[in-house]
Amino acid sequence: MVGISPILVTCLLIVALALGLLVGYILRKAVGEKAIGSAEQKAKNLILDAENRSETIKKEITIEAKEEAHRMRSEVEREVRERRTEIQRAEKRLIQKEESLDNKIVNIEKKEEGIANKEQKLVDKQKDLEKYIEKQTEELERISGYSVEEAKAILLANTEKDIRHEASLLIKEIESKAKEEGDKKAREIIVGAIQRCASDHVAESTVSVVPLPNDEMKGRIIGREGRNIRAIETMTGVDLIIDDTPEAVILSGFDPVRREIARLSLEKLIVDGRIHPARIEEMVEKADKEVNAIIKEAGEQATFEVGIHNLHPELIKLLGRLKYRTSYGQNVLKHSVEVAHLAGLMAGELGLDIKLAKRAGLLHDIGKALDHEVEGTHVDIGMDVLKKYKEQESVINAMASHHGDYEPKNTEAVLITAADALSAARPGARRETLETYIKRLQKLEEIANTTPGVDKSFAIQAGREIRIIAKPDEMNDEEIIFLAREISKRIENELEYPGQVKVNVIRETRAIDYAK
Repeated sequence: MVGISPILVTCLLIVALALGLLVGYILRKAVGEKAIGSAEQKAKNLILDAENRSETIKKEITIEAKEEAHRMRSEVEREVRERRTEIQRAEKRLIQKEESLDNKIVNIEKKEEGIANKEQKLVDKQKDLEKYIEKQTEELERISGYSVEEAKAILLANTEKDIRHEASLLIKEIESKAKEEGDKKAREIIVGAIQRCASDHVAESTVSVVPLPNDEMKGRIIGREGRNIRAIETMTGVDLIIDDTPEAVILSGFDPVRREIARLSLEKLIVDGRIHPARIEEMVEKADKEVNAIIKEAGEQATFEVGIHNLHPELIKLLGRLKYRTSYGQNVLKHSVEVAHLAGLMAGELGLDIKLAKRAGLLHDIGKALDHEVEGTHVDIGMDVLKKYKEQESVINAMASHHGDYEPKNTEAVLITAADALSAARPGARRETLETYIKRLQKLEEIANTTPGVDKSFAIQAGREIRIIAKPDEMNDEEIIFLAREISKRIENELEYPGQVKVNVIRETRAIDYAK
């Protein structure tokens, strides 16, 4: 061992190492090839299993598809059989209906044939009947002495008479019911309003005659060469009429305020005794201020009495001017206050706006305060004045419609018209000239006398009622209802009058005989 060289040992080691490496490589290769072969075998086995499973699934799917197709084919065949059966039934029903229709058509043809025969028989009978009627008509004309047209006229007259009788009874019944219901309620409202509003029926009109202590005062009023009377007329705008009337001077002028200023001035001058142009001017100025103060106070008093506030100051002044304005002898300011009270009371009964009704009633104649200075009717003037001072539209409409010049847009406006008529229609509230009064009565009787069927007529109750005597031999009791209505319509269309006119038609039949 000692003799072995290191080189040999090294070589041996190297050879052993090489052999070890070779053996390890061979072993590793053998083991790897064995593992690879095993894996390949497993893979092949897996592929075979997959193929077998896919074949199985494919067969199952094929079988299921065939079963589904068979099932669907069975259902389709079943539906086809059912529809075929229904079609056969429908065809059978159609055939039956066709047979039934054919039978009906045959029956209808037979009936039409029978109807045609009957129609022909009816035509023949109608011809025979017409001939018979012609003969009977000729015989009736011969017996009665009337032609067909005359007989028709008599028949129509009798029919019209019957219809008019029935219509008059119906009208009478309707009117009685309406009056029982409507008049009762209206009477309660109006009577209650009038009873609660107890104002004067007639107010004093503006005084236009100034009494003198003696006739000598007339000369002093005229003055030297008429300078005093000219000064009074120039400053007041009123004409002085000094005539033979004992101890009186007449003031003439359209403007009532100017006439009042002239009256007060003249009275002050007469009391003072010093009458000359300078004194006249002074007295006229004092009277002017005094009248303006009275006007303002009267306007405020009217608004306070009615309970209307927040009026424009100029409207209050215009209301005060109505103190000296009259209409048919009725003081316009008192009339306006009365209309306001009546409208307010009726509005309260009907559940309407009381303040609106009172305000419109107080202002309804405001245009009359300026109608001597501004052209136009008092309605148009009043509309312009109320618009100028920004009054509400409902008040303007109520004022504008109280004489029917414009359509009322609210119920309060209708109440103003009714209240105005009530105030003016009070007995003795207004007066008119004798000539106008006589003409109105004559026209009233003329309207009645020119109506057919009227024998006589008499206007009574100061023209508030006309009593008419009908001709008893020309109309019956039912026809006088139409006569009264006809005359009422004519009076409404042809005559102007305050309030309302009652048309009272009387028909009287007298039987007279003598015992001998």
